[in-house]
Amino acid sequence: MASSSSSSSWGLWFFLFLSLFFSLGDSLTCSSRKFSNNNLYSHCSDLPSLSAFIHWTYDSSNSSLSVAFVAKPSTSAGWIAWAVNPTSTGMAGSQALVAYLQGGVPVVKTYNVASYGSVKPSKLSFEVWDATAEFSAGELMIFAKLKVPAAAKSVNQVWQVGPSVDGTDLGVHEFKPPNLNAKGTLGLSGGRTNSASSGGKIDSRTMRKNIHGVLNAVSWGLLFPIGIVIARYLRVFPSADPAWFYLHISCQISAYAIGTAGWATGLKLGSESEGYVVYDHRNIGIALFSMASLQMLALFLRPKKEHKYRIYWNIYHHSIGYSILILSIINVFKGFNVLSPAHKWKLAYVVAIAVVGGVAVVLEAVTWIVVLKRKPSP
Repeated sequence: MASSSSSSSWGLWFFLFLSLFFSLGDSLTCSSRKFSNNNLYSHCSDLPSLSAFIHWTYDSSNSSLSVAFVAKPSTSAGWIAWAVNPTSTGMAGSQALVAYLQGGVPVVKTYNVASYGSVKPSKLSFEVWDATAEFSAGELMIFAKLKVPAAAKSVNQVWQVGPSVDGTDLGVHEFKPPNLNAKGTLGLSGGRTNSASSGGKIDSRTMRKNIHGVLNAVSWGLLFPIGIVIARYLRVFPSADPAWFYLHISCQISAYAIGTAGWATGLKLGSESEGYVVYDHRNIGIALFSMASLQMLALFLRPKKEHKYRIYWNIYHHSIGYSILILSIINVFKGFNVLSPAHKWKLAYVVAIAVVGGVAVVLEAVTWIVVLKRKPSP
């Protein structure tokens, strides 16, 4: 009965986590944003990197595009940029609208990004009008209207954030994956905008990054800690034996299987990111996979409770298990820093792991009370 109740409890927590996860996804999107100038747009999209948003309306009668681009500079003295590239899909050759604070006042300037080493203030290759900027709650906003080619179905867009502005010289932005992947296609008549070469579909690399993050957050970041909580606290109750053991190994084997898939996608992403290596995240990931493999081996090496070597097995199993617990949570947060997803994903994980931690604290107190009551009176 106790094991059934515990299983139901964990199922409830997991359901609540998923509910929060998806409710945040519904509420913290571009569609909830209102502008102080009361501008309204036909379409909007959460861009897939740098936590940026794009709102737009296309008028086919005169081939004009009204846009509002929202992003947070990488520092308080930084800049944001949204650009259209008439000839390619990357930064080189793009025609950019750049906003920053000038004497505390938000301004927007036009820049021609002729090449990666040449970014200069210039008129753009297409007509732009009504270009303004606003600043609110740490975010800069660019509003503008621009002329696009007649009968165009989409435009190549690039966006970016940077750390500083010296006169009209823009400080060089970072070259992390979120910065390098800040490009895509904007469908003029609607549909989601992302880093795909065709509107509405996420490219394979972005998909692998998302899969890598989800698999690792669920496996190393949640299932392994939950499995440890089950083993540490449920075994105190005689009625939960041996159910707690089977719950524990089921949880850990599932976590290992999912984590292996996440680790493999990480290796694939690393092989595709030539010249860019996140050493601490990678090294912790390798250590986690190695230690988890040892834990799987421990299942087959587990001696009986009365065996004289059982104490050494316990030390080996527990020390590696708690090391995995600590390193896995650390590495999930390092992964968040690398991928820079929307704040809602990090918040959802923080809430989920906080719930697991809170349950562990309560069970720690309960199990100590149970153990102390079992001790014979002096």
